[in-house]
Amino acid sequence: MNRSLAHFVAFAVILNCGSLLNSVRGDDSDRPIIVCSTTQVADFARQVVGDDWEVRCLLAPGQDPHLYRVTPNDAKLVADATLCVSNGLNLEGNNWMGALAQDAGKPLVQCTEGIRLLKVPADEGDEESEVADPHAWFSPQNAAVYVRNILRGVKAIDPEGSDRYESRAALYLSQLRGLDAWIKSQCNTIPRDRRILITSHDAFGYFCSDYGFRSAAPAGWSTGQEIGAGITPARRKAAVDSIREYGVKAIFVETSVNPKLIREIASEAGVKIGGELYSDSMGQSGTAGESYLGMMRENVLTLVNALR
Repeated sequence: MNRSLAHFVAFAVILNCGSLLNSVRGDDSDRPIIVCSTTQVADFARQVVGDDWEVRCLLAPGQDPHLYRVTPNDAKLVADATLCVSNGLNLEGNNWMGALAQDAGKPLVQCTEGIRLLKVPADEGDEESEVADPHAWFSPQNAAVYVRNILRGVKAIDPEGSDRYESRAALYLSQLRGLDAWIKSQCNTIPRDRRILITSHDAFGYFCSDYGFRSAAPAGWSTGQEIGAGITPARRKAAVDSIREYGVKAIFVETSVNPKLIREIASEAGVKIGGELYSDSMGQSGTAGESYLGMMRENVLTLVNALR
């Protein structure tokens, strides 16, 4: 082999190796793909993978994962995925994300694995029948578990990129610790007897547990019909009676839930609407709630302003 041919072969090998690395490291359009079920887990995934992977989310901001119905395009997105990520615990009604991943033969990270779960009644009137509350991300300490689970799943596919993934995760985990401390300081400005959080459905149990709130919701933990859903006259009356009994200053609507019911209950109880909270979905791009840190910050400021 002459010298110029040898140089050409060596150059071709280098280009080929670079192409293989780029397909994992995200230096071209062939980046690996993470397909996420909800906006929150998609945000957590982006904090871990940066630009090394392409992150896609099946739910749009403002959509309700309990009621979501998958589309043929969702199945195609999952078929193209390198890794799938879900919240789990039936937040995705009837486990639609798990079913999509299984049908496509794709690995799936369930972000709530390893979390100390809260329990909620599975059915109205049956207090002995309980299921796990899926809204675990409303505790920043739980959000850290989500991030670690995603980190573990990404590293299993691309161990060579572990240093970068771990560094990004470490930075974000420090931000979550700061968020937790800030929320505590803000909530401590609300007198204990005023820390009563009434919203459209029971999405805030973990938040209330962490920060000393009592919670109530007229429609149970789910906004669909799959588990613990729906409003009964007895539950509606109980919500109104509780608002009056505890002298609640304000109740709240949610960005991903029809506000009609909670507005009617506010009118019946003679209490104001304290504002809108981000719940099962983050905000639109360009809004203050377009990230997890932003949605949590805005929720806390809304609560403090209404209840203090």
